[in-house]
Amino acid sequence: MRYLVLADIHANLQALEAVLADAATKGYDEVLVLGDLVGYGADPVAAIDTTLALSPVAIVRGNHDKVCAGLSPADGFNDAARASAEWTLKTLPDAHRDLLATLPCGPTVVSEAVEICHGAPFDEDYYVFEVEDAERALEATSARLCLFGHTHVPAAYAPVDDPILPGKSAGTELRLPARGPALVNVGSVGQPRDGDPRAAYGLLDLAQGTLQLCRAAYDIAEAQARIRRAGLPEWLAARLARGQ
Repeated sequence: MRYLVLADIHANLQALEAVLADAATKGYDEVLVLGDLVGYGADPVAAIDTTLALSPVAIVRGNHDKVCAGLSPADGFNDAARASAEWTLKTLPDAHRDLLATLPCGPTVVSEAVEICHGAPFDEDYYVFEVEDAERALEATSARLCLFGHTHVPAAYAPVDDPILPGKSAGTELRLPARGPALVNVGSVGQPRDGDPRAAYGLLDLAQGTLQLCRAAYDIAEAQARIRRAGLPEWLAARLARGQ
């Protein structure tokens, strides 16, 4: 089984379309979506429609999905995130808000080998940035591999006695631990924050025991123009070119 792994799309249709085109050239069987279809970007309706049209075998909600569906307040958001969430909530048709509201809370067990969540397996909104956070998440996961998002930064964690190893393409392909557990973030489709502005996604091959961290160039200028035309905060457009 070969999975296309998408996280943190954030209503960036140009990035999503570039990822899907790039992934099609590599091939995949099923789709996993790790939350935050909307927020920040200017195309929430198209992002939702395009993502759900892929018929994901598993999907979880993100914190922006909850706020933009009206399920949670935006109290913890910064000014730009709050402005985008309020704009999205007003812009979405009722049917799309309802779709967001029905997205399941993670974690979700995909198979004996794979679990997905947005933040962490013990808390869907928790940010895993530090080794201590990863250790806690590894203890909480119930699968050999737990895929997470939320931070927008690619990362991989595993016990020192059963490490994640570089594959044939060091730095882009990971060989999964023999036993697990392992914790991997493939990065963000719509708003990367690791200094690389290209859209990020993953290809998980269970038969080969590998997870490829992929990047796809997209029309950043068009994504920025759409944000500006929507009247969203300038910072949301500017940061796309910087990958931050």
